[in-house]
Amino acid sequence: MVTVLVDRVKPMASELAPLPEGVAEVIFSSAELAAAVGRLAERIAADYRDREVLLVGVLKGALFFAADLARALHRAGLAPDRMTLDFIAVSSYGNSRRSSGEVRLLKDTSESAEGRHVLIVEDIVDNGHTLHYLRSMFGGRAPASLAACALLDKPFHRGVDVPVEYVGLEAPDEFVVGYGLDYQESYRHLPYVARLHPWVYRD
Repeated sequence: MVTVLVDRVKPMASELAPLPEGVAEVIFSSAELAAAVGRLAERIAADYRDREVLLVGVLKGALFFAADLARALHRAGLAPDRMTLDFIAVSSYGNSRRSSGEVRLLKDTSESAEGRHVLIVEDIVDNGHTLHYLRSMFGGRAPASLAACALLDKPFHRGVDVPVEYVGLEAPDEFVVGYGLDYQESYRHLPYVARLHPWVYRD
C-alpha cells in the first residue's frame, strides 16, 4: 500500500468561517482533498492508460469522491472511452458511528465486472470488512484485474487484512465526516473532512 501525501494547503475562506454546529475541527480542507484526488488520478491514469477501467463507487460515502476522481482521471489523460463509472451500495454502519462488521449488499452494479479492470472506489477504509467483502464479491466475477482506491485510510482498528492499492490520505483515529462521510446521514454534504464534537454522538 502506498500513501499519497499532500502538502498542507491553505483552506478556503468559507472554511475559516464559524463551523456548523457539531463540527469541532476541519481535518482536511477542500483544497487538500482536491490535491489528493488529483495525485491519485495521476497514478491511476498512468497505471490504466492502456486498459478499460470500471470504477465502482461505494455508496453513499464515496459519491463525491468517485465523481471527482472520474473527472480528475479525464484531466490526467485517461480517455473517456476507456472509463466507466458505476455504483454499488452496501451497509455496515447502520445508524452507529462504529461498523458492526456485518456487511449487507443494498444495491448491485449495473455493469458486468467480467473481463473488466475493476477499481473499487471507497471513501474510507476503517476496519476493512466492507472492502474485504467487496473484493471477495468482485473477485468471484472474473474481472481482468481488481484493485481498490480509498480517499482515506484509517488503519488503527483494522479487523481484517485487506490490500488498498491507492490511498489518498491517512485519517486520524477520530470519527470524521464530510465529503460524503456522514453521521446518521448528516454532515455528508460538507466540502471538507472534519471531526465532530463528542457530544454529537448518541450511541
